[in-house]
Amino acid sequence: MFSGPPADPAAPTGPGLPAAVPAPTGDVPYAGEIPGIPGGASGPRAGRSWTAPLLLCAAGVLALLVALLGPGLVARGTGELRIPGAGLTTVLRTVLFAALALHLGELIAPQLVRPVRGRPRTAVRSWAVYASLAGAAAAAGQIVRLAAVSDLGITETYGTREGGLLLLIANGLVLAAFCTASRRPALALAPLALVIGAEALRAHPEAYSPEFGAALTVVHLTAASLWTGGLLYVLRTMWLWRDSPVAARALLGRYARLAIWLYVALAATGTASTLRRLPLDVVFTSAYGRTLLVKLALMAVVSVLAVAARRRMLRDADPSVAHRLARREQVVLGLVVVVSAILTVVPDPHWISLRP
Repeated sequence: MFSGPPADPAAPTGPGLPAAVPAPTGDVPYAGEIPGIPGGASGPRAGRSWTAPLLLCAAGVLALLVALLGPGLVARGTGELRIPGAGLTTVLRTVLFAALALHLGELIAPQLVRPVRGRPRTAVRSWAVYASLAGAAAAAGQIVRLAAVSDLGITETYGTREGGLLLLIANGLVLAAFCTASRRPALALAPLALVIGAEALRAHPEAYSPEFGAALTVVHLTAASLWTGGLLYVLRTMWLWRDSPVAARALLGRYARLAIWLYVALAATGTASTLRRLPLDVVFTSAYGRTLLVKLALMAVVSVLAVAARRRMLRDADPSVAHRLARREQVVLGLVVVVSAILTVVPDPHWISLRP
């Protein structure tokens, strides 16, 4: 597989001296690659140095386009009222959901890292403070947009139900960022819980059983954030541990066991929310129903990738293939976050079912 000069058989060996290691042979120049994740201690091969940044940029552009154009596309031909600034609102809500996922993931994933035996004494750089500040800015942006659409002043907007909840979300995220920056990350759990509760109430203004709907959203949003943010933290840690494949494989296994329970919570709360909110006769004729179908299709892809990664992890000692599948799962989960943001922007589908 690799090529290089043959080892010198006369190289000295013995106590205190390294044994002669034959250089690999083959068609690809040896680049210091080690078992586990491709790239090894020397980093990725030069020919692939731009692959990851380009893919990341492409994924970001795709997510932005979906957020901006998605609400209009799913509402086409439904006869539903047009939501002013729906694309911008979706972008802001995507940033908010991503920020929540990143911060919660950084709170739960280190608990999976610590028990791993033989792990390297290195940790990934925290993104929690930047994520929460970005989420707070996104919530503030929604307040400004709401004030513009409602033709109200900022202070008057705070007095509305949605404006007050958005202000609570923004302040909660700023407080969570402060807790993390002050070296007390565990204290951020309280303001993040406040953010999730406020978002659940904001997403369920309907008159029919809003408390039950909000409770379902609390569980659903928490599980989704832990799954998405936790997987990102685990993947970043596995890359940092690429010269310790045993530890990397053990970490992915611990995350996979947690992800099973998160998946069950997502499936149960998602099904219950759908049954109570989406009339069956408007599944294909409402923006909400169409968006939900897209989300279900993406979740099916995520499920396949997650199962495939778990099987490869159980079968192979080398975690590189499982890591690659989990990276693809993370990309699709990013699209799920965008589609979930669209779901919170499109109109409630009940009014179509009740039209004369």
